[in-house]
Amino acid sequence: MKILIVENEIYLAQSISSKLSHLGHNCEMAVSVKDGIKDERFDAVLLSTNISGQNFYPIIEHYKDSIIILMVSYVSNDTVTAPLRAGANDYILKPFMIEELIRKLEHLQDYILYKKENVTYKNYINHLLKKSIDQKLDDNTEFPILLKVSTQKMADSIVFEYINQRGLSFSFISLEDKDALMQLQKINPKELVYLTDFQNLKRSEKSKVLPLIQKRRVILSTTDMHENLEGLESLEIKNDESMFESQEGELLSIENYVKYVILKYQSRFPDTELSKKLGISRKSLWEKRKKYGISKKR
Repeated sequence: MKILIVENEIYLAQSISSKLSHLGHNCEMAVSVKDGIKDERFDAVLLSTNISGQNFYPIIEHYKDSIIILMVSYVSNDTVTAPLRAGANDYILKPFMIEELIRKLEHLQDYILYKKENVTYKNYINHLLKKSIDQKLDDNTEFPILLKVSTQKMADSIVFEYINQRGLSFSFISLEDKDALMQLQKINPKELVYLTDFQNLKRSEKSKVLPLIQKRRVILSTTDMHENLEGLESLEIKNDESMFESQEGELLSIENYVKYVILKYQSRFPDTELSKKLGISRKSLWEKRKKYGISKKR
C-alpha cells in the first residue's frame, strides 16, 4: 500500500514508516497539514490529531477517497468523534503495536472493496431484474413458500424485490449443486433461504428437500407450473407473453426453446410423445438432457 504519515513527532513518524516499509509498504511522511496536502493518491493516510495548533480537517477532506486512520493519544470528541463524522475511517491509540495498525488497514481495505463490489452487483442484478411483476411476496407471506413461475427470472425478480425493500440478508442455494442439502443444513434455521432448480430434481431427491425446509424461512422456486407440494403454501405466477423471450425484445433460441420444453413438460408426457412433439428422436431427447444437465423425472 502507498501510505502517507502525517505526524509532527518526527521520531514516531520515522519509526512507523520504517516498520511499514519493512513489511513492503511505500511510505511518505509529512510533519504538518500543509506538507500533507499532496497532488498524489495514497491508499491510506495515518493522521495524527495531536498536531499542535493545526486544523487537520483539510487532510480528511483532501484524501476522502483514501483509508484514513487517526492516531490519537486520548479519545475525545475533538480527537475521534468529530473527525470520524467528517470522514475518517477509524482510529488507533498511541502507543500501538504495528500489527494492530496493519490489521486495521487490511480490514478497512477489504471492507471498502467488498462494499464497492456489493453496490456494483446490486445495481447489475437490479438492472437484470427490473421488469415489474404484479404478484409479490409481502409481510403476510407464510414460510416456507413455493414459487411456481414461467421462468426463473420471474422468481428472481420477486425474491430480490422482497429482500431489497426490507433490507434483508439471505442465503442462496441451487438444488442442482451436489452438496445443496448439506449447505442447507449448515444455515441458521432462522435465516431466510432462497432455493432454486427444484424442477430439475428426481422425485426421490425432492422428498429429501421437503423435511429440511419445514418451519423455516425458505422460498422454493420451480418452473414446473404443475408442481404441488402438500402442506406448502404456493404462489403461482404466469407470464405467457414473455414465455419465449430471453431478454427484452430477443426471442428464445431454438436450443433454449427445446431446453424449456423438456424442463416444463417432461413430467406430463412420456419420452415417446415429448420427442414426437419436438420433432426429434428419443435418442436425441436423451442426448439433449445430457447436454443441458437435465435430470429425468421419475
